[in-house]
Amino acid sequence: MEKRIPQRLRLAAAAITALSFSVLTAAPTADRMQMDVFVSGTSGYGIYRIPGMIVTPKGALLAYAEARKTTGSDWDAIDIVARRSEDSGRTWSALQVIGKIDGPLEKNPAGPARRLSGTPPDAITYNNPIAISDQKKGLVHFLFCTEYMRAFYMRSTDDGRTFSKPVEITSAFDKFRPEYNWKVVATGPGHGVQLNNGRLLVPVWLSTADGSNAHRPSVVSTVYSDDHGTTWKRGEIAVPHNDDTVNPSETVAEQLADGRVLLNVRTESRKHRRVVVISPDGATKWTAPRYQEGLLEPICFGSLVRWGKTSRRGPNRLLFVNPDNLEKGGGEGEPGKSRDRRNLTVYLSEDDGATWKAKRVVDAGWSGYADIQAGKDGSVYVLYERGQPDQKQLRIAALTLVRFPLSWLTQGGSGGETGQ
Repeated sequence: MEKRIPQRLRLAAAAITALSFSVLTAAPTADRMQMDVFVSGTSGYGIYRIPGMIVTPKGALLAYAEARKTTGSDWDAIDIVARRSEDSGRTWSALQVIGKIDGPLEKNPAGPARRLSGTPPDAITYNNPIAISDQKKGLVHFLFCTEYMRAFYMRSTDDGRTFSKPVEITSAFDKFRPEYNWKVVATGPGHGVQLNNGRLLVPVWLSTADGSNAHRPSVVSTVYSDDHGTTWKRGEIAVPHNDDTVNPSETVAEQLADGRVLLNVRTESRKHRRVVVISPDGATKWTAPRYQEGLLEPICFGSLVRWGKTSRRGPNRLLFVNPDNLEKGGGEGEPGKSRDRRNLTVYLSEDDGATWKAKRVVDAGWSGYADIQAGKDGSVYVLYERGQPDQKQLRIAALTLVRFPLSWLTQGGSGGETGQ
């Protein structure tokens, strides 16, 4: 999450990185569709941020996000909103506010001292939505937080059209306190994963709120459910905060072909590479953190998904997306500090994430958080924060969906298709 987003929603200055290996640029193609799903300044919200997306058990797309009303800061008045598509992203249902809690909500004591000027004094954050598609039970599971202080769970039995009344699951996070006395907690964001044995797994990060924006320092772990969302338990801390892995936070999980679970982690480390750890079950016995040399880290959320089924003989394909850029305002930038969010790129691995053999630029301009999914027909979907063109800083115009086949990533094409 960000330190600050000023009133005009400006973040950082600009330039595209010199890429370490050749990539294909995202020209429109006959098999590539693009359309805006959440447009800033519409439906009573100043900006939409933190996109997430799943493919439901019946194959629909469920897109969700934080709808920020005024300043756009992480401590703004925020609702969680969702839209659903049954035609591969061409058309979408009306915007729906989901997850509202009955009665007044208490503010996080760690937050008000750091609220930005212009934020309403009664602002309440609904933050960090994350969903899981339960292919075994035909359910959609959904977690979110309020005020970075309480966590809630709800489910859908009708393929993401409606959701049950939220149930508080903060008690699972309270189990961290003897080891890590957090004051700020966040689920995801992006999407969670269901393991082969049915376990539901959600990456989380926690902070003692002593640093900037009450989000630092931080550590990464998971919460999981072995009873299809009825109860939730905490995992072991997977990535600590130290001089090497500085402020680990937003994380994505995926199960590997051999059954182990990989976490791909955002940090503020000086090396500016993604950090990965592996567990036999997604909750315990995490390996020592290591840098993923092929994946740059501009200090931004990135997402990971499996494409196709796993096989002993392979290939075992994973797709990763984030802004592939390490420049800041045309220069190198300061080690451990955020770089310009632009040049959104999808990477392909055919060896379960050990190496990354190909990549292609989705948006060479200003572009931020992105979530990635693989459809039942093999289509790849990316929902991302698209910046306004011809700006000196990232100003989010919309959360935009791009759809393409795997061949677009590896081969390129011609022509074009645009959704309305």
